Amino acid sequence: MYEKTFPNKRFGHTLEFLKKHITTSETILDLGVENPFSKIMKQEGFSVSNTKGEDLDVDQSTLKNENYSVTTAFEIFEHLLNPYTVLQNIKSDKLVISIPMRLWFSSAYRSKTDMWDRHYHEFEDWQLDWLLEKTDWKIIDRKKWTNPVKKFGIRPLLRRFTNRYYIVYAEKVLNS
Repeated sequence: MYEKTFPNKRFGHTLEFLKKHITTSETILDLGVENPFSKIMKQEGFSVSNTKGEDLDVDQSTLKNENYSVTTAFEIFEHLLNPYTVLQNIKSDKLVISIPMRLWFSSAYRSKTDMWDRHYHEFEDWQLDWLLEKTDWKIIDRKKWTNPVKKFGIRPLLRRFTNRYYIVYAEKVLNS
């Protein structure tokens, strides 16, 4: 089990939540290129494939054409301009999605050197819930946690008790 201490706290919580809802016999499409957490999922016995780096805002062909029982999206939806269309085009029946939450005391993240490493959306929990509802996903479980940093100051103090991450397990609503 991954430790839930700095700097692995996010991975520990995410892995625990994933194992609570998804079995290793299910196939997973993880949105985004291979990353440290998709490697952890594989080490833990999950069958994981990643998207290939295509711009999911304009190209959802992988979502439409591949057959997976679960789709995961760990800290990727904040980078998308069009998460609504992405959610509509997911074919799997199960979804595990996590996001960094919008913090009232910190502006949206924006890398000065990497034009793709920016947060277009930083959601509040109700906004992600509404987005999922509008795209026919039913939330079964959810969890939030803090992400304290080892620095001094007002913002680091606020991070000790302000939830930073939000994770949701949802299932596709079957239209009759």
